[in-house]
Amino acid sequence: MQAMWVLLAAFFFATMSVGVKIAGTSFSISELVFYRGAVSVLFMAVLVRARGVSLQTTVPGMHAWRSLIGTLSLGAWFYAIAHLPLATAMTLNYMSSIWIGAFVCGGAILYGRSLRQGPLLATVLAGFVGVVMVLRPTLDQNQLFAGVIGLLSGLSAALAYLQVSGLGRVGEPELRTVFYFSFGSMVAGLVGMAVTDVTPWSSVPWQAAAWLVPIGIMAALGQWCMTRAYSRGSTLLVANLQYTGIVLGALYGLLLFGDQIPLLGWAGMGVIMASGIAATVLRTRALGQTPAEEH
Repeated sequence: MQAMWVLLAAFFFATMSVGVKIAGTSFSISELVFYRGAVSVLFMAVLVRARGVSLQTTVPGMHAWRSLIGTLSLGAWFYAIAHLPLATAMTLNYMSSIWIGAFVCGGAILYGRSLRQGPLLATVLAGFVGVVMVLRPTLDQNQLFAGVIGLLSGLSAALAYLQVSGLGRVGEPELRTVFYFSFGSMVAGLVGMAVTDVTPWSSVPWQAAAWLVPIGIMAALGQWCMTRAYSRGSTLLVANLQYTGIVLGALYGLLLFGDQIPLLGWAGMGVIMASGIAATVLRTRALGQTPAEEH
C-alpha cells in the first residue's frame, strides 16, 4: 500500500512538471509558487470539509516549520530550473533521497540504535545512480551558484519530508498537513510577487494560463499521496520509490516534447525500477522490525 501512494505521488508530480514547463515560459517563479499554492488551498479546503477534518492542531510549530522548509525547497528548485539545465536541476533536487538516507543513518548512529537498514540504503544509492544515468547532468563554471541553490533544494526537501514523517507520528491527518503547506506556499508566493514584477494577463498565452489550475491540483494530490507514504511506513523505501518520478518525467518528455532517450538513459530507467523492486522486497521481509528501527 505504501508503494502505491509513492507511485501515485510520482505520477502527479511528473504531470505537474509538464505544466510547470509550459507555464514557466510566461510566469515568474513567485507567480508559479503563488498560483500553485492558491489552487491547492482551495482544492484541499474542499477535501477537508468533505471528509470532516478539523484544521485545529496542537502542533502549529511543526506545521510552520514544514511549510517554511517546503516552500524554500520549492522556490530553490524553481530557481535551479530557471538557471540550470533541466537535467541538472532535477538531479540536484532528487538528491533529497540521498540526504534522507544520510539523516536516517546518522540518527541511528547518534542515538546508539542498531543500523539494520544497510541493504535498503544501498537501494537508495543505486536508484540515484539510475537517476544520473537518465538525466546525465552537466554544470558550467558560471552556474556554480545556481548549482548550490539546486543542492539546497534537495537538502531542504529532505528536511521537509522528515518533518512530514514526524507529523504523521504525532497523529496529524494528512489533509491538514497538506493544507497548511499549500497555505504557506501561497503566502510565500504572494510575498515574492509583492517585491517583483507581476506578469500582465494580457501578455499570457492561454496555453500557459490553462495549466495553472491543473498544476495546483496535481501538486495537492501529489503532496497528499507523498504525505500518506511518509506518515505510514519506511522512510527509506519512500525515498527510493520517489525516483520513479524521473522515469515518468523522461517518458513525458519523449511523448510530449520530442526528447530523445539514449541507450544509457533506458539502462538508467531499468536501474531505477530494479532498485525500487529490491527496496520493496527488502521492506516486505523487514516488517517484523520495531517502529524505531523502521524510521
